[in-house]
Amino acid sequence: MITRSQEIEERAGELIADLMCVAARTAPKAKGVDNLVVMMVKAREKDQLAEEMRKIAKSSGAQFFERDAGCLDKAVAVILLGQKAKPLGVAPCGYCGYGNCAGCAQHDGLCAISIGDLGIAIGSAVSIAALHHIDNRVMFSAGKAALNLGLFPEDVTIAYGIPLSISGKSPFFDR
Repeated sequence: MITRSQEIEERAGELIADLMCVAARTAPKAKGVDNLVVMMVKAREKDQLAEEMRKIAKSSGAQFFERDAGCLDKAVAVILLGQKAKPLGVAPCGYCGYGNCAGCAQHDGLCAISIGDLGIAIGSAVSIAALHHIDNRVMFSAGKAALNLGLFPEDVTIAYGIPLSISGKSPFFDR
């Protein structure tokens, strides 16, 4: 039996994406509160994400959305990590800029500690990508497009995307 490179790479890409999602889920969370939403998109949904990024580029003039959409075109999959950035009741804090959690909640602020949890989850996910030598890039633009498309529940207020590529040269380098 012969298994061609393309089939191997597709299987490996999905397996690594799954492992990245698991690493993000098991990353430490403040006070043990898990407000993380994790998913993987590929195929048609990945193409819709890239198209939304192009729309954002046209409407906002932020051309890096267009550049990043081109990277998604070359990706096998995109990991999406979103956070429900609700106040966690950590006192004393005030990192959100509202002095305390009550002020943050009153002004629909974003809990800085909760957002920190998202950063730790992203780091855990990309460490798995690095361990398995799959090219990746953390992208605000992909997360913003996912929020615009309603891929996350309404209470997810911040998100990032991590496209993955298996090729001879990373599409995320020398962009």
